[in-house]
Amino acid sequence: MKRYKGLKRVLPSLAAATALGALAIPSAYAELEGAGDFNYAVSGYLRGWLSLNLENQAELRTGNQITPFGNPGTPGTLSNRESKWKLSQVRGSVLVDLDASWSGLKFKTIARLDREYKTSYLEDLEDLRSVGPLPTNGGDSITDAYNNFDFREVWVEAPIGDRVTVKFGRQQLVWGESDFFQALDVVHGYDLSWRLFFEGENEEWRKPLILLSTKIRIPEANGLIAAYVRPGLDRCKDIGTTFDLNGGRWFVAPYRGFDATRINRPNCDTPGADQDNWTYGLRWQGEAYGVNYSVAYLKAASAEPVLNPNTPGRYYRGNAPTGNGLLSAGPGGSAVPFLASNLIHPNIDVLGLTASGYSDTLDAVLSTEVAYVFDQPFNVGTGVFNGAGFGPTNGNVATTVNPGIGLGGIIEKDVLVAMLRIDKNLNFENLLGTTRPSFSSVQLFNKKIVNFEGSDDIARLFFYGSARKEYESILTAFTVLNYRNDEINPGFAIGFDLINGGGFAIPSVSMTFGDKWLAKLEADIFWDAHSNSSQLSGQDSQLFGYFKGASQLAFRITRQF
Repeated sequence: MKRYKGLKRVLPSLAAATALGALAIPSAYAELEGAGDFNYAVSGYLRGWLSLNLENQAELRTGNQITPFGNPGTPGTLSNRESKWKLSQVRGSVLVDLDASWSGLKFKTIARLDREYKTSYLEDLEDLRSVGPLPTNGGDSITDAYNNFDFREVWVEAPIGDRVTVKFGRQQLVWGESDFFQALDVVHGYDLSWRLFFEGENEEWRKPLILLSTKIRIPEANGLIAAYVRPGLDRCKDIGTTFDLNGGRWFVAPYRGFDATRINRPNCDTPGADQDNWTYGLRWQGEAYGVNYSVAYLKAASAEPVLNPNTPGRYYRGNAPTGNGLLSAGPGGSAVPFLASNLIHPNIDVLGLTASGYSDTLDAVLSTEVAYVFDQPFNVGTGVFNGAGFGPTNGNVATTVNPGIGLGGIIEKDVLVAMLRIDKNLNFENLLGTTRPSFSSVQLFNKKIVNFEGSDDIARLFFYGSARKEYESILTAFTVLNYRNDEINPGFAIGFDLINGGGFAIPSVSMTFGDKWLAKLEADIFWDAHSNSSQLSGQDSQLFGYFKGASQLAFRITRQF
């Protein structure tokens, strides 16, 4: 522990010194090529999505008819509604990407506009807000969380000599090897509100941050140093991963139709989870004996939010939640003050390494990624909800009674994350008539909570009463077939939860029409071994239980320019 504390003091200084010190290289080494030349290029796309539900969802079949909090049961007027074969998404986006250069400087601006039509299915989910154990009607429209305009990236990059580049502005950094799950790629959170599974291009749903980053090439050592600092200039909504907490199509089962944002407010000013605090990272990337490798240290906001419950004695590091929560009294009822918690993203420290190389024996590329996360936050309190253990329902008094569903506070545990992957081109030309070898990949992702104790009572997720397990192992595989010189490309992806059961399968076909039009049709199919059937319960739902009833058919079309 003493060594770790010493490391925490030294590495932040190294990261900041590397990123900032690169700016202080004498101007004699800062000669910029192409002085006076100005060039620019504009590109982008118009893109549309249609998604169709393939299953009926329990929330709409039952109308969430559980006796509301402190109110008599509501009539079953919202039950027995169909979701199968209904449109869950009608979405359009416009992205404009401007690249420019002048006197050796590089500039980039990416802007994207997203708009959605409120389908009848989304209207049904909004209707559900007025019923259930915690009615949350009266909030923003579900589509307000999906509609957005933002400058995805705005940065300038300057070369300093022939070894150093420095970039400042809103940007994205990728420091990892894994595809489906992230180990070291934790600089940024992700926007999983509108499309939780599966948008292929990570850069489309990764949330950019304002960073000062640098790369220093060291050819004598066959490598480079990369570093960044985040000076705390970002908005609260830019921090961590965003989920569909408004009760939309991608909220976890059985909470579709439950607007969790009404009673759980984000708080980016909580000590230990303050957006204004600087975060940073330092990475060495090199090549030796045919193996590409990297070693990195990062301080970043934990991607997944945790709840800081509004119960004395259970506050995160003694800091009480702030803000005004509002809870409806049911259909037509007035909202009453009810703050359940703050959603926070505590800072974590991560040490990790990656390695990849080609194997002649297997004729494949082997990759691995290992990360050790210090003080990963988890919510505690398993089992069904018990109001006697929760501040807003027990008179706001401290108690030792377990409130259940993850409302028992926050515990910090170290976590070891590891990924193994093999990428290989499979020769299906004779068997399947493809025009070239088919890129295929198998990946095993494993997570272990260090010094795990059952008495820690770690919840699977906030609002879930199921217990989290010591290990989590996910096996995924995919292959892409290519026909007519890559004009038609069927694909298939599959994944399994090896510990808890459940998984997914994604058959798809993507097509290109000339050099401007792209289209993709896919089915996202989920199955689970355990899932919750009612809200606030202690049922044993695990990862793929989140996706109960979420199988869908999705079509995407893109016009590039």
